[in-house]
Amino acid sequence: MCTANEEKIRNAFNDKNWNEIKTEDSWRIFKIMSEFVEGYEKLSRIGPCVSIFGSARTTPDHKYYRMAEEIAFKLTQFGYGVITGGGPGIMEAGNLGALRGKGRSVGLNINLPFEQSHNLFIDSDKLITFDHFFVRKTMFIKYAQGFIVLPGGFGTMDELFEALTLIQTEKIGKFPIVLIGKPYWEGLLNWIKNVMLEQHHYIKENDLEIFTMTDNADDAVEIINKFYSKYLLSPNF
Repeated sequence: MCTANEEKIRNAFNDKNWNEIKTEDSWRIFKIMSEFVEGYEKLSRIGPCVSIFGSARTTPDHKYYRMAEEIAFKLTQFGYGVITGGGPGIMEAGNLGALRGKGRSVGLNINLPFEQSHNLFIDSDKLITFDHFFVRKTMFIKYAQGFIVLPGGFGTMDELFEALTLIQTEKIGKFPIVLIGKPYWEGLLNWIKNVMLEQHHYIKENDLEIFTMTDNADDAVEIINKFYSKYLLSPNF
């Protein structure tokens, strides 16, 4: 019996006639459009928000879970809402902190075969579940005025580098990105500086100014506040 992964690989090599391709892709377009429409409709009036990212596998007794909750709570005290990926771990901590601070608590969940169900701390009218990662990432960027990025895996890296790329290429404004957890991020940042920048010149030196790193919840919130003391809060594009 084929595994689910083997079945996907086999299907990718199956010959399809033009009508099958056209029909399948047409329905996929409508599905993608419906996700964009739902996202725009539900999020267009949420006001200024900050996206909080990090691992779904972070347990409630971990220091980064507690820090995510603290940052989210403090952000709501300054009028920001919180957007997370809607799942467990750091995402749950962010929504819990927002709920505890009586702020807007938004969850952009994703359908996955092995994880994840949404957490219980999201405002009922601000939960959206997506099938497509790229639609979900658009909503993270469009309706957030900053990113707080805690330690995480491939998904967290994907979200972080999406934001870095869009800012570097000036597709969106230079909104603040704050990395939490120096011990976790320092190895990556040293590689970016020593290899990507100095050895190969694949980025410019001022690209390192796109993000800030700290281990302190108050500092993270202050970075967001200080940046926006100069600007009006609005969607990025």
